[in-house]
Amino acid sequence: MKDRLRKVRGSHFEGKNPLLSGLTLLLLCGCLFCAGSLGRRAVSVSGGKDFIKWVDFDVSYEALCKAYELDVETYGQPVHVGWVELLACVAARRGGDFPKGSEEDLVKVKEQLCSGGTTLEELTKDLKYYPYYKEAYEAVLGGMVGEYELDGEQKYGLKAYLPIAKGFEYSGYDDFGSSRTYGFKREHLGHDMMGQIGTPIIAVESGYVEALGWNQYGGWRIGIRSFDKKRYYYYAHLRQNFPYCKTLREGDVVTAGDVIGYMGHTGYSKTENVNNIEIVHLHFGMQLIFDESQKDCDSEIWIDVYALTRFLNRNRSETVKNEETKEWVRTSKMVDPAVEEYLKKQKK
Repeated sequence: MKDRLRKVRGSHFEGKNPLLSGLTLLLLCGCLFCAGSLGRRAVSVSGGKDFIKWVDFDVSYEALCKAYELDVETYGQPVHVGWVELLACVAARRGGDFPKGSEEDLVKVKEQLCSGGTTLEELTKDLKYYPYYKEAYEAVLGGMVGEYELDGEQKYGLKAYLPIAKGFEYSGYDDFGSSRTYGFKREHLGHDMMGQIGTPIIAVESGYVEALGWNQYGGWRIGIRSFDKKRYYYYAHLRQNFPYCKTLREGDVVTAGDVIGYMGHTGYSKTENVNNIEIVHLHFGMQLIFDESQKDCDSEIWIDVYALTRFLNRNRSETVKNEETKEWVRTSKMVDPAVEEYLKKQKK
């Protein structure tokens, strides 16, 4: 229960009252106990809607790699087994845990489905929490694998990128939930990736810029929303004086792999453009949103993305510097069907 409470608390507390956050947490705690240990759904107070209120994303790096491998392997085959469905099936059997050896469970599920002896519906009909894990994992991973075009070649596979450009070193560890004290004591709901000032920061997934500017906790930061509105990517502590690509504006559409900004150590100040963070790094976070009431509230859902960033390290965007503008730009041209679909809807 303690871990679940940790993962539903407010993220960066922009303009929020710590006392109010604490009172809200106490009320939420009561709701969670009423919901039961696996009652992942709760009725929203506003509007009476039923939607997921929190997510424990504990899928291991090894499980992500294996599920992805099996997805790509079966693409174009009579039975294509998606990685989200594979992960959700195993999670429903194991209560969301992915210990060492769980990759074998993924393979067994794939073999059962591909043999024609059963269907996904049959395989999961008695797994009470499969629908929850399917929806939760789709929210996390939904835009990361699919068809796309790269430099004129049609492809299927991973179309999401590590947030650090190719060729730039970085380091980090799983620091989700560690303590932060600036402003008031709170927990770190993201992943810090240490590197050098000016390292190009990459859009992990295609989406649109929802936030751009200064925040006293995150410094210069960018918030990008996925087209399905389920994921909000948060990139913080960007470079002093030159934090973003010069042409980037709120509302702009970006394609996965695009350069969006540059690493720095701004933040921890109400005054804009101040370097009060000791170590140069990117704070990278992902918020899940199942209902718009969750976007800015005291029960936001931020997940541990450490294993996910390890997985995304296999796909890094190569960049080159324009010496005239001092900007870094990607060297490959990607066409993401999700971008084209979104732009068509915007024109209607």
